[in-house]
Amino acid sequence: MIRVLIADDHSLIREGFKKIISREVDLKVVGEAQNSNEVLQFLSRNECDVIVLDISMPEKSGLDLLSELGEYYGRIAVLILSMHPEERFAIRALKAGASGYITKERAPEELVQAIRKIHKGGKYITSTLAEKLAMNIGRDAEKLPHERLSNREFQVFLSLAMGKPVAEIAKELFLSQSTINTYRARIFDKMNMNNHSELIHYAIRNKLID
Repeated sequence: MIRVLIADDHSLIREGFKKIISREVDLKVVGEAQNSNEVLQFLSRNECDVIVLDISMPEKSGLDLLSELGEYYGRIAVLILSMHPEERFAIRALKAGASGYITKERAPEELVQAIRKIHKGGKYITSTLAEKLAMNIGRDAEKLPHERLSNREFQVFLSLAMGKPVAEIAKELFLSQSTINTYRARIFDKMNMNNHSELIHYAIRNKLID
């Protein structure tokens, strides 16, 4: 029996995944969490084999949680689920320790298959993503500007590129506005940009936002 923990801050999403998993005789949902702290609390008291983890959660993002899971719970396979297209976060997630990445749009068809594959020690990614990963090998010296950003900076970068005001970003990430402004300054510095327009044009040009 593959024991699964579902971590997503939306109850309807969790219920949908539970229904999909409940149809399978070899899978069992053993717990739910709506934020990173609840994930860690569950793992401190319970066992599981696979974590289905939303990349965008309050307090600490799925990306930030991945490194902590790898350090303390390395035997547990983590499947990242995201509303974002794979080109935005998938490579970062896999480099941070995830065993697979699928979008929520494809989850109804692929969730069970992905869980089984990563439980066996495999990686679950699309062929398109596999090609991008291969192209990334040995590219550290040629990183694009946005690839130099930390995971949190990249989250703030995407939010700014989508036109969200600082107050809204701060609320979504459970951070202060001054902290978001600090991240924004770091982003401009690392990417050698001077204003918001340059940031938006860069994001569109590199297909990081719709």
